[in-house]
Amino acid sequence: MLFQSLEEARNFYRDYAKHAGFAIKIRNTNKSKKSNEILNQLISCNREGKRRSDVPVSEKTNSVYAANCPARVYVHHLRIIGLWEISKVVLGHSHPCCPNHAAMFPQYRELSMHVRRTIQINDEA
Repeated sequence: MLFQSLEEARNFYRDYAKHAGFAIKIRNTNKSKKSNEILNQLISCNREGKRRSDVPVSEKTNSVYAANCPARVYVHHLRIIGLWEISKVVLGHSHPCCPNHAAMFPQYRELSMHVRRTIQINDEA
């Protein structure tokens, strides 16, 4: 797939992740040494990697843990035509994904304007 900007590609994968029931993180970004422009980016599931802590998951306050999840997309810049392309895609997860609970991830939480204003008023009082 081709996109006009890196942000557009990121938003596309973020929307897909929300509908599939997982959150994303930017794993790696490579920049040009000369012009410092972004050349490519690796966007992965937020449960990518391995858990390194000796504290059991059941005792942690943060319930999101690394599960060595392979799900990711690799986006790179096609300089000749000026577009961004998703070149590699891995869709399989090593953990269950639940679309119904996707709204609980911090990156997908949204407050309505009314709720936000109510919180501001209560904080001022």
